This record gives sequence, structure tokens and C-alpha cells, in this order.
Amino acid sequence: MGPPQGKPNGFDNLGRLETGKRPALAAAILAGGRARRLGGINKAAMEIGGAAIVDRQLAALRSVTGDVFVVGHPDPLWTARALRVVADEVADAGPLGGIYTALLHSPADRTLVVACDMPFIAADVLERLAAVADAEVVVARSARGIEPLCAIYSRACVTGIRERIARGEYTASTIPAGFRVAEVGVERALVFVNVNTPHDYERAKGLIERQLQPEEDRITTGRDGPMTDTDS
Repeated sequence: MGPPQGKPNGFDNLGRLETGKRPALAAAILAGGRARRLGGINKAAMEIGGAAIVDRQLAALRSVTGDVFVVGHPDPLWTARALRVVADEVADAGPLGGIYTALLHSPADRTLVVACDMPFIAADVLERLAAVADAEVVVARSARGIEPLCAIYSRACVTGIRERIARGEYTASTIPAGFRVAEVGVERALVFVNVNTPHDYERAKGLIERQLQPEEDRITTGRDGPMTDTDS
């Protein structure tokens, strides 16, 4: 007898891979926000350096897993990339609600989550996170603190996160209590730049253009101040 109607072979009724068929790690792009400050567009479609943010992210995410899905709303952007989409389990619960949904629907026991508006997510950073296997939460730490939207969560965190949401505590920067947590230091602030406003978008485009500028075009006089007529 084949699988029940509407259920893909090897998946349970929630769309998760059945035990024994799960990958070691999956990745979820959190895209449930409404992007009001950007006119409601899908931020993952915005182009940085000639590529949509989602394509830049997929290139990095697929360095650690072939199982990538989206938490958010249906959109042709996801369909065109054959990405599975799951809706938020709890409406208006913010990024923490997205993490909760990701863990519920992930095909793996460990799930890497990233926000959809981070264009500079780097493969080497994700590889360092994925290499830590003895913690239930593995989170990047930058100069500004932990980065909960560039982190790996074990399915064991589901209950603790659900309880926090039930209490109306939606802050993702508070790591679930009672679990082994590993922090991975990342000095490159660029990795965690996100795009929430038109100003952020212009800044991100400027950052990538500066990166792509040939080295010979970046030569300076070695002075701290601007050049004057007598310097030229």
C-alpha cells in the first residue's frame, strides 16, 4: 500500500521526514515578516550585487545542507526555486514564532535558521556553526551580541519556545533555558547586516559595490584626512 493521499512518501502528516530518513541538518529561511517599511515587498527578492538575497543565501546554506525550506507566505519567488513553504504556526509571534514553526516542520533534528533579509550570510560561518555537534543551541556571536537568527536549534527546544510564546514572550534574543548552548564568535560584522528599511537597502548595495571594487581602485594616500590640491 502506498503513502496516504496528500502525504509525500517518507514524510509524516506534518510534512516532516519520518524517523530514520531525516538529514543531519536542515535550514529554514524565516520570511514571515510583513516588511511594512519596504512597502510590503518580499525582502528576499531584493537584489544585492546583481543577485536576489535569497539566491545569495541559498548559495551559503547549501554548503551545509541540501534541505532548505521557508517559513512564511506563499510566493512565486519560492516556487521558482522549488522551496517548500510552511506558514507560521502562531500569527504575529515575530522571529521567535518563526523559529518555533521551523523546528516543528523541519525534516531534521537540528535546524539552522536565518532571517530572509540578511544578504551577506557566509558559507564559512555556517560551516563553523554546523561543525558544533554537542550542543542543543549553536548561535553566532558578533560584537553586538548573540545572533539568534543565524543559529542552529535542536528539536528539543520546541517545548521551551512554545511556552515562551504562550506567555507572550516573543524576543528571539533570549536563548531557551536549560539547554547546552555553544557560541561561535564571528568578527565580520558584515555577515549580520540586514535590510529592514530603504536606507538599509541602499547601505547594503553600497557595501557590496565596495567589496567588488578592484583593489587598485581602493588605493589611498595613506593619510587619515582627505587629499588637498597640493596632494594631487
